[in-house]
Amino acid sequence: MAKTTSKTPALLSGGNPQIAKADGDAPVQAYIAAMPGWKSDAGRRLDALIVRTVPGVRKAVKWNSPLYGIEGQGWFLGIHCFTKYIKVAFFRGAALRPVPPVSSKDKDTRYFHIHEGDELDEALVARWIGQASALPGWVP
Repeated sequence: MAKTTSKTPALLSGGNPQIAKADGDAPVQAYIAAMPGWKSDAGRRLDALIVRTVPGVRKAVKWNSPLYGIEGQGWFLGIHCFTKYIKVAFFRGAALRPVPPVSSKDKDTRYFHIHEGDELDEALVARWIGQASALPGWVP
């Protein structure tokens, strides 16, 4: 049987889309489109908020997660799907004010989770995004 390039990406554990590692907006949009159910709409809203807050933001998918960064400064934010929520990671989140609510094993990283039906506080998230994008990012 012939391989097609338009097949729907596989969903990994927790419903996280399996998207090939690549730089640019296209793989991030493919990831968002493949997010299951309500998560896809939430992903589109979050991506649009990031782009509005940080014009020229650098995007990539690595380790099956969209990453957002500043050229030459590293990555400031990542997204990952889990069964019941979307995890938004701020790689230097401990330096943000107010500090995002969910701690990490890494002392610098902080998270917030988006659950189905949550009302996203776009003003707060935009403040976090703006602050995070001004800090030195995570460089793997």
